[in-house]
Amino acid sequence: MTHPDSLSIRLAHIDDLAALLALENNCFKHDRLSRRSFKHWVQDPKGILLLAEQHAQVIAYGLVWCLQGTRLARLYSMAVSPDARGQGLAFTLLEHLESEARSRQFLTMRLEVDTRNASAIRLYERAGYRIFGEYSDYYDDHGSALRMHKPLRGAAQAKVQRFTPWYEQTTAFTCGPAALMMAMASLKPEIRLSQSLELAIWREATTIFMTSGLGGCHPLGLALAACHQGFSSEVFLNTRDTLFLEGVRSAHKKEVMRRVHEDFVDAAEKQAHLTLRYEEVSDAEIQSKLEQGYAWLVLISTYRLDNKKAPHWVCVSGIDEVCLYVHDPDRSEELTQAIDCQYMPIARKDFSTMASFGRGRLRTAIALKPVDG
Repeated sequence: MTHPDSLSIRLAHIDDLAALLALENNCFKHDRLSRRSFKHWVQDPKGILLLAEQHAQVIAYGLVWCLQGTRLARLYSMAVSPDARGQGLAFTLLEHLESEARSRQFLTMRLEVDTRNASAIRLYERAGYRIFGEYSDYYDDHGSALRMHKPLRGAAQAKVQRFTPWYEQTTAFTCGPAALMMAMASLKPEIRLSQSLELAIWREATTIFMTSGLGGCHPLGLALAACHQGFSSEVFLNTRDTLFLEGVRSAHKKEVMRRVHEDFVDAAEKQAHLTLRYEEVSDAEIQSKLEQGYAWLVLISTYRLDNKKAPHWVCVSGIDEVCLYVHDPDRSEELTQAIDCQYMPIARKDFSTMASFGRGRLRTAIALKPVDG
């Protein structure tokens, strides 16, 4: 990609590490990327690391991180040499980063920018980015960051996007309680998200066992817990069989899990504020109930997110013509920041595939709203 005045913009490679590190140290005093980080992003297929060269000198770079399993790309870092500023280079580089992300089928670009960096904020606004939130105490020097985003393909018209607080699960087995807590708090902001509530819900909703380790949460267990917190619940379940037995070898564990499942079904039938529907949920149903004021949590398979095949609960935080947006309570990947787990855009067709677990194609979801709502 060649431009006037001998400027070229290209993907970075391993031989560029020294030049990238020198540029980074010349541009930033805090939050610098290390040589190891640059090496990681040069080699990681989820990264887009472009650099701008002029007269064989690296004068700028831009780094975008594409979140696996989603349609979200995030501008992770961008630097322009002080000697090359004021020529529109940052704008040009940003256009190329967006083009590369678009070619990889990503639908949304997000970024964070220091609230004190007026020139950068103007640049992003001129490029079509809009502010959708603020992150306090974001930088090493305790500065705050504006959160900005831009659709990369067309102008998707948001149907519903409810403010949903994000909560990170504190154990490997409490994604269900964490997702339920976020859903409840999106409807009742006075609910305090805490580990005490997280663990209390898990004790109430757990299946006791899973393939290995402690049990995850049963959809009816979570729905019953929501009812006890003052919500009415509607559970969609595409099977009458005992859940999560796949891969469990111990006959004793299987028998315990069957007993737990039967007890949940019995309790659900007696709970006035719980409706059990033995059918699959569609994205049209999710949209309709979001518009009616419901919140949703959905069980997905994590394969597209982390190449593993684990059941995992997420909270649906919005929907538009192209994507569902979710809050993921798991921040297990080393480089993932909390902001990347919020309003994650997943194309509707991708979400349909994700929301199916195991060889039996288990599909289950929970809609809830306050009893007095």
